[in-house]
Amino acid sequence: MALVTGASRGIGKGIAKKLASEGMIVIGTSRSQSGIKIINNYLKNNGTSFILNTVNVNSIKNSIKNIYKNFENIDILINNIGIVEDKLLINMTHKTWEKVLNTNLNSLFHISKPIVQKMIKKRNGKIVTIGSIMGNIGNCGQTNYSASKSGILGFHRSLALEVASKGICVNVISPGFIETKMTKRLTKFQKMKYLSKIPLKRFGTINEISETVSFLVSDRVNYITGQVIHINGGMYMP
Repeated sequence: MALVTGASRGIGKGIAKKLASEGMIVIGTSRSQSGIKIINNYLKNNGTSFILNTVNVNSIKNSIKNIYKNFENIDILINNIGIVEDKLLINMTHKTWEKVLNTNLNSLFHISKPIVQKMIKKRNGKIVTIGSIMGNIGNCGQTNYSASKSGILGFHRSLALEVASKGICVNVISPGFIETKMTKRLTKFQKMKYLSKIPLKRFGTINEISETVSFLVSDRVNYITGQVIHINGGMYMP
């Protein structure tokens, strides 16, 4: 049983479809009813969907409770929630700062805690969170986003240490520029600028992210934990 947050579009949708195609029952989440409809349409009999409002702590807690009322176990957690609201720091409001940090980082605490507690009891589980290259290199106009993605790295390394003895593996996938609706909105000049920094001279694909997730959560991989897997075409090499 796999829970994939932010599963109505982009990378989250790709991951959910990939796991479902491999025979897993998938629970996908979205913030909206329209997103729920999309998830149900592609999962069909391979899973279901739940509303998850990541801005509201009580909503998160209630959603997780409802999921466990319907399903006994969540074996795999894929944290894929993320938003951007770009502004230079001098123009950024506190509201914008908090919104991005609450959605991208603080929600991980509220989602992961009850699920990890259940995983510890059965001494088994896989957690993969989608980070970003910006958590390592930063980006002009993205102090909020970059801070949230940097926070993900520390959160998961610490969590990996806490739960390794309980048979739970915790990892982060950190994509660079991936072909999504977001990158399709880039101007030709912006795209050329970013491609010039990528040794492989192309953007990655959602499938390349999904395949890596599939590998990390599979039964044949139980000795990888606390790692950050960079998928960026060589743009960042730690």
